[in-house]
Amino acid sequence: MFSFTVTAIAFGVVFLAELPDKTALAGLMLGTRYRASYVFAGVAAAFAVHVALAIAAGSVLTLLPHRLVQAVVGVLFLAGAAMLLWKKDDGEEEVKPPADQSFWKVSGAGFMLILVAEFGDLTQIMTANLAARYDNPVSVGIGAVLALWTVAAIGILGGRTLMKYVPLRLITKIAAAVMAALAAFSLYEAIAG
Repeated sequence: MFSFTVTAIAFGVVFLAELPDKTALAGLMLGTRYRASYVFAGVAAAFAVHVALAIAAGSVLTLLPHRLVQAVVGVLFLAGAAMLLWKKDDGEEEVKPPADQSFWKVSGAGFMLILVAEFGDLTQIMTANLAARYDNPVSVGIGAVLALWTVAAIGILGGRTLMKYVPLRLITKIAAAVMAALAAFSLYEAIAG
């Protein structure tokens, strides 16, 4: 059953966690060199694969006892908040540009970049946590995919402009605060449960 509330929560958490990530910068770099729609097609496909894998992992977690799942999810949200607050900026990663401007070359380069860079990333872990937390894989999946696609579009079409107006540290702190709140709620449910 679809839940707009769960979708909105998943969108907010994943959006804030992904915005300061290096893949937004990589998308920006590819978007400045190649046709934006080609880059977005590849990046969007890779994010869809990642969300599907995360939802599958989160759905497996729902088979465990509810209190145990809430405790694990709470600890993982706390770890995610800590990772956001204390992660070091790696700088921009080197991206090899495709040799030509064809759709398949450009979208393939975007797909491979995101597929490799995002595997096991914080947002994939958060998506699995949300799927386990709310036991609503469709709503979580839609929210997570829309959030990742939105960040990719922002990165490809105008990431530098956004970063001029919204400090990256503020975005990171807001994402960490949201994850800490979700951790506290999950841990409370595990204890009170």
